Amino acid sequence: MEFAFELALCAHLEATADAVVARQLGAAVAAPGSRVVDVCLVEPGPNFGERTRITDATVPPLAVESAVGVGEWVRPRDAFESYGEYTTAVVDDAVAAGFFERRHRGGSEQIRQAVRYPEGWFDRLVAVENKPDLGTPGDLERQLQTDASLGLFDEVVLATESYVTRAHLNRIPEAVGVWRFRPDSGGSGAGGDGADTGDLEVVREPTPLDPTALGVEATARRSLRTDVAFVSGAEKARKRRRIAERSYGKGWRTYDLPPCAAAAPTADGRPRCAHYGRVVDPASDCGADCPGFDAADPPAVDLDALRATRSPWVRDPGGVARRQSGLDRFL
Repeated sequence: MEFAFELALCAHLEATADAVVARQLGAAVAAPGSRVVDVCLVEPGPNFGERTRITDATVPPLAVESAVGVGEWVRPRDAFESYGEYTTAVVDDAVAAGFFERRHRGGSEQIRQAVRYPEGWFDRLVAVENKPDLGTPGDLERQLQTDASLGLFDEVVLATESYVTRAHLNRIPEAVGVWRFRPDSGGSGAGGDGADTGDLEVVREPTPLDPTALGVEATARRSLRTDVAFVSGAEKARKRRRIAERSYGKGWRTYDLPPCAAAAPTADGRPRCAHYGRVVDPASDCGADCPGFDAADPPAVDLDALRATRSPWVRDPGGVARRQSGLDRFL
């Protein structure tokens, strides 16, 4: 079951790597939505602490990329290339996150940054593609070839539960690393210590990629041709920041624990089912149609608290919104 495999790997990486772990993230530049990576590791950079103090949510990428600065108040319609309902929502989210400040003067709205966005808050980005069973590879080779040729991430890795043969390695792009990961069953339940998330063996180390170099992204595939786009280092840098921001705000525990008496989550918050004795996907496996369903309140597990204690992510920071002391009264 790919869902349980993915969550076990996320829990293992969170316990063993100094990184923010997130899953299911868009990883295409020229054709947004055409590529989603299963897991992303965001390694902290020298200014990581400055980022954690802003908000525990995602700072809206369009807010970061806008012409809104720290010192001068501007009208939102002057700060974005296009202005409409979506941009209004971006401003609202940026204000809620403590990244923008807002005021009204002369009947018009004005905004400015409450804090400078910290460049260099993340270092390497590592993408992990999960394929527990290499006997049913699907589009795996094409997906990994796109990742390797685009070079959006610093490293790309394939994680599988299968025994990896030489034939498998020959079909995987040479730059892609390979992990054999054997997850635990999720059987430790809420009473376990969460330490046993599985066993990871490095079969092949990944070759570092160059995110600053020109990348090639496949945008459409036909029987006799493949359309590609060339992606600059600047375009990749913008996408990398978006991925890092989304990862920081999202994490990997993106599910709700089911309202069922059989729900017995693991110590690291994975949705284990006592009826089946394994981790399940609440979105597809749980509900009144399940023979083990017994309606009850969801388990009282604080998934954000687990994330805060087990990763570099900081929950509910004090924030860094500031006022230019003595000057705002004259503005």
